[in-house]
Amino acid sequence: MLHDSESVYRRAWRAWICSPFRLPLLQAMSTKGIPPAKIAGWAGVQAGYSRRPLSEMRVDQELMWLIQVGLLRREVDGQGITDRYRLAPLGRQLLQDLERDEAFAGISASWADRLRNRLTRWRLLP
Repeated sequence: MLHDSESVYRRAWRAWICSPFRLPLLQAMSTKGIPPAKIAGWAGVQAGYSRRPLSEMRVDQELMWLIQVGLLRREVDGQGITDRYRLAPLGRQLLQDLERDEAFAGISASWADRLRNRLTRWRLLP
């Protein structure tokens, strides 16, 4: 595995399963940068990126959390940071694991997962 510790990977996996996003978003981000406008609203639902229509602000908040846990990074071009997001190495590892094991990909977040993710996000847990 590419990640430094199992706890880092579990936190990232938990953040992913608690997010409103779906596997096609990770797959698309593995090949190109995706801007929040393509994920927000009905466009994101139709592309298979999200489970329900989301505001662009909510998409930004969720993507920033996935950056903090190490799954994503902002895309950079010759001019600097863009509004597009791509997979980080940990995100690539998670995508490989999700694609390799259908049972792993189909797991839904439990209430305990959602609570722990929320507490970690609020920085109440290390």
